[in-house]
Amino acid sequence: MSTLTATTRSTRAELMRLRAWPAVWITLGAWLLLSLMFGYLFTYLSYTSGTPTFADEGTTQAQQLAQLMPAAVPDVFLQGMPMFGGALMMVLGALVAGNGYGWGTWKTVFSQGVRRTPAVVGSAAALTVFVLATLVVTLAFDMGVSLVITATEGQDVVMPSLGSVAEAFGAGFLVLEMWAVLGFALGTIARGPALSVGLGLVWALVVENLLRGVGQLLGWVESLTEVLPGTSAGSLIGSIVGTGDGDGTPGVLDTVPGDRAALTVAVYVVLAVVVSVVLVRRRDVA
Repeated sequence: MSTLTATTRSTRAELMRLRAWPAVWITLGAWLLLSLMFGYLFTYLSYTSGTPTFADEGTTQAQQLAQLMPAAVPDVFLQGMPMFGGALMMVLGALVAGNGYGWGTWKTVFSQGVRRTPAVVGSAAALTVFVLATLVVTLAFDMGVSLVITATEGQDVVMPSLGSVAEAFGAGFLVLEMWAVLGFALGTIARGPALSVGLGLVWALVVENLLRGVGQLLGWVESLTEVLPGTSAGSLIGSIVGTGDGDGTPGVLDTVPGDRAALTVAVYVVLAVVVSVVLVRRRDVA
């Protein structure tokens, strides 16, 4: 059996498992709920009540309404990805890899003669398919919500350009894919879901923020933070949507240029997959 055929079969098998796994649908549902709340619900409540919430402080009603229109969908689509979307994808990636050890899946598969590299690459490919599906569903969901608000408020429908949609989709894919495969690598390193999920969330939500705060005082720490995954992901999104006034959207940064951030994120994607493959090939999975 060729490597390509083995990888394809592994991907199909993993997709079947993911489709039947409640954690996958819970993750997608949680992300769509967060996207609705922080992308539209709070802003719409601010607009209709005339009282800005924490998410819209310093904006006028006209600006709030503009953020709810279809033309703004690419920006809304991206804003929550560096922190909330990334954290959820990291959790899912850690569960996908970690449960392979916790449930004895890898041990069973490899004892039947399945080659390790195609199995791991196939599992990561299935995770990538889920990331792409999440992006498509999120984009359609955001557009649907925006169109409903547009019709409710009696506004003209102005669709975003294809270029802006493609740019947002590409950046979103890089960010969510990076966090997903980093979680996958953590699950492989820890050989279980619990520790890998905990480590990933602490790093993404706490450690990097602390390092960025310390970096304002120590130059070498600031240089280090510029190549960290959270900083790179946030800067990539910030180069497209902007960081706004004040603190802006959590996780959205302007620390490094967008092209450099995109390259760093892509490097993390490749490294995470390579690390996962190397570890599985060299270690005993018993």
